[in-house]
Amino acid sequence: QVQLVESGGGLVQAGDSLRLSCVASLRTFGNYGMGWFHQAPGKKRALVAAISWSGGSTYYADSVKGRFTISRDNAKNTVYLQMNSLKPEDTAVYYCAMESSPSRRPSPPLVNYAYWGQGAQVTVSS
Repeated sequence: QVQLVESGGGLVQAGDSLRLSCVASLRTFGNYGMGWFHQAPGKKRALVAAISWSGGSTYYADSVKGRFTISRDNAKNTVYLQMNSLKPEDTAVYYCAMESSPSRRPSPPLVNYAYWGQGAQVTVSS
């Protein structure tokens, strides 16, 4: 069974930075595209950023382009989300996710995520 464990959330002020990490228990982690989602109270979970299995291709939601960076270290079974210039509207629970099968596609997955972490709370005060 795949386990994804996030860390790095917290309470920060607007303009600050945070880095989220997500460690996967799967030995073949390097074959899977990964994503970060966020969910604010009363809103649907939404894709924030995604990265292909090799790390060579990434996707960002318009709201975070230029501020967030997704990366991965396949040797450490870890995917990261560096969040800079945080805004109060970034406040949400952030989840890392793994696509449902090891597609090894060149593009990052936008759908078909099957495995989820427990979530990390990020709160940005104004």
